[in-house]
Amino acid sequence: MASSRKPRSAEVTAAVGRTLAELHGKRILVGLSGGIDSVVLLHTLAQQGKVAAAHIHHGLSPSADRWARFCRRLCKQLGVPLTVRRVRVAKRNEAAAREARYAALRKLPFEVLALAHHLDDQAETVLMNLLRGAGPRGARGMPKRASFHGRVLVRPLLDVPREAITAYAREHRLKWVEDESNASDAFTRNFLRLRIAPLLSERYPRWREALARAARHFGRAEVNASSALRQFLADQGLRAPSEAKLVEMLRQLTGRGSRTLIEHDGAEVRVYRGQVVVQKQKDTRAFHPVAWHGERKLVLPELGGELRFRRARGAGIDPKWVAAGALHVKLRSGGERLQPDARRPRRTLKNLFQEAGVPPWQRARMPLLYRGDDLVWAPGLGIDSRYQSAQNRAGWVPEWRVSC
Repeated sequence: MASSRKPRSAEVTAAVGRTLAELHGKRILVGLSGGIDSVVLLHTLAQQGKVAAAHIHHGLSPSADRWARFCRRLCKQLGVPLTVRRVRVAKRNEAAAREARYAALRKLPFEVLALAHHLDDQAETVLMNLLRGAGPRGARGMPKRASFHGRVLVRPLLDVPREAITAYAREHRLKWVEDESNASDAFTRNFLRLRIAPLLSERYPRWREALARAARHFGRAEVNASSALRQFLADQGLRAPSEAKLVEMLRQLTGRGSRTLIEHDGAEVRVYRGQVVVQKQKDTRAFHPVAWHGERKLVLPELGGELRFRRARGAGIDPKWVAAGALHVKLRSGGERLQPDARRPRRTLKNLFQEAGVPPWQRARMPLLYRGDDLVWAPGLGIDSRYQSAQNRAGWVPEWRVSC
């Protein structure tokens, strides 16, 4: 009885067929290196529809000219139009070559760019990123479909293992070129492929599928995060950013940097203690000290608000300091200390702000009351014990109100 099991090569045909069904006759350009993966992808696509190919000549290998000649012969046999572009690579490494390659591909006419990354590439990418300490974005690996400078990038073979691609190439008696650098474990990816992957396969036969599945989970999480950020910005009355800017905003906001600052639609987007904070862009005009002589209100447009003062018995700033005419509103200069509670030690303004949860970017533009170089009062922290009013006297209670 004949076996009903499909050959491994059928995985390639099925995967490419699913991708084509989603593209609805768009102009497809295949990135053709001449290696087995891109040769198989081009051959499969050429059997199922009209495509074009592009070969990027890096000139990094002594065999580079031979690879370009091979791609020309292959495309002539398949009846596929081919574009060959020479590029200069700034540094002799994989990242620089990839950047130069994508820059060259960007300039070519197409609607869909098809690349031949497969399951093994995906697993190696995820593992490599994790070993480098990448966050969730790195752990998601390569997307099967993505935006590419206003067009579409697809990886039809991303779920197909290397064995199936090899089986397809042998079944169709295809020829390809071998990159001699693939035999060297000096490169990180090759080291993982040649040294680590065989060990993992012995203990975890489906490690590639497991890492690819984890990458999909992280990818879905990023999509959800993108949707949440887009909705959050809309709730703040801000326009939706472009897809590229949204991705960059997510990258920065999840980087946990306390100095993160993203300017968007006239607002500043920051992150502090795990919370995303949006505020209108502030006036950064220079602020000069302002004397306070007991007025009920001081308007401070440079700081985006006003100081108000109310009288209260047994609270606030002792009126004798106001009568002396020695109080000024200034910005912090660094190193200030404050003792709101006489029973506790004097502490730095920085520590008090941190304890109160005041974000760093707000501290530099907060109005502070001074007597000479002595800090008398800070918003949200209180009045220094040396300047507090006695219980039987009516003092001045400052209040900072943001108005713009």
